[in-house]
Amino acid sequence: MYLNELKNKKILVLGFGKEGKDNYLALRKLFPEKTFAIADKLEFKELPKKTQKLLKQDKQLKLHFGKNYLRSLKNYQLIIKTPGISLRNIRPFLKKKTKVISQTEIFFEYCPGKIIGVTGTKGKGTTSSLIYQILKNGKLRVHLIGNIGRPVFQALLRAKASDIFVYEISSHQLQTLKKSPFIAVFLNLYPDHLDYYKNFKEYCRAKESIARYQTKKDYFIYNSEQKLLREIAKKSKAKRIPIPTNYEFLIHPPKFCKAKFRRAGIRIPLTGKFNLQNIMAAVTVGKIFGVSDRKIIQTIENFKPLPHRLEFVGRYKEIEFYNDSFATIPQATIAALDALGKRVKTLILGGSSKKEIDFPLLAKKILKSKIENLILFPDTGKEIWQEILNLKKKSKNLPKSFFVSSMAEAVKTAYQCTKKGSICLLSPASASFSLFRNYKERGNLFKKDVKSFARS
Repeated sequence: MYLNELKNKKILVLGFGKEGKDNYLALRKLFPEKTFAIADKLEFKELPKKTQKLLKQDKQLKLHFGKNYLRSLKNYQLIIKTPGISLRNIRPFLKKKTKVISQTEIFFEYCPGKIIGVTGTKGKGTTSSLIYQILKNGKLRVHLIGNIGRPVFQALLRAKASDIFVYEISSHQLQTLKKSPFIAVFLNLYPDHLDYYKNFKEYCRAKESIARYQTKKDYFIYNSEQKLLREIAKKSKAKRIPIPTNYEFLIHPPKFCKAKFRRAGIRIPLTGKFNLQNIMAAVTVGKIFGVSDRKIIQTIENFKPLPHRLEFVGRYKEIEFYNDSFATIPQATIAALDALGKRVKTLILGGSSKKEIDFPLLAKKILKSKIENLILFPDTGKEIWQEILNLKKKSKNLPKSFFVSSMAEAVKTAYQCTKKGSICLLSPASASFSLFRNYKERGNLFKKDVKSFARS
């Protein structure tokens, strides 16, 4: 269905980030002579020089770059939208008969192999990567695609029936999906991306698509500790498998996973209870595909944690530094504090504000953890500090507060106020956009400044 539409209709690729570029390259490979268009809010001159040259050389390409890019939508019949652009924002610019589709929809429609879809507010990347490594070490023909793997269309063009695709899928990618994967892994569900959705309910509805269209031949692996996910599981026709939650699986493996783990003999390179859950979800997928216990154990022991997820930066001037820049919601920071324990004496947090994100639980956790120093970025730094002040009657000892406006200032302050032998943790509980382009830039600057100030 989609290939005929792609061939016969006027197409526009909306958004030119990583996925948009993949869309463009795949379309050009499929249709070398076809004229189509690209639209993005960036000015053309803001693109990398190499990308500018690539697009200028394509004589069959129309370009709509800059702040008025959405006005071009009315001239096209088929829009291939990238996930970061909200449907709500583009609807006023569409004609009634204009169809909006996504890369994810096309992949699910035409993929000849098996798809393992992994979603959740947090933990998708780690779990997807671990599943991929387990299946790869089990000698299966497996590919990691999406946000942390190969470009999706590039993988689709080479896909075979024997292939397995591990696809980390965000709520944005799930929102318009009309098919569900062979194995759906749903890790957790917390308020997030509420600058993109009307409310938390709409966000949940988008996430549900991962299980909504499953059949009896499929599998739904989910976190049964969360009521919302138990409700979603009830709607799935697939074989439902709760992620084991006793956290003693290394000694007493769940019946479904017969791997004979032994805690004393296994090194787990991932910190925190939430990562044990990610591991158990990945183990369950491995057993569905028949990967041996030995291979699963080897994979867990040799797994390298992803950057910016409770990443140990190093020990400098007798202080341990951890980079958890990927923690963009309060629940993630609470999990990080649980994982590292009461040795955390300095916490760097705050960032851009999101509607419907509340901080009371985080404030309680900070006071309970007896953190001594809070280093706070705008905008949410003030909100978090106010929540702590609201609780001051219930706590005798408030942490010291330091309001900063740059990463260098934050790290310099951390060195000055953190006790030797303790931990300084960057775990912002907020998005990055008040001061940084994204969580990666924020985390990389933290690591750079930690090492730079260590030498001073």
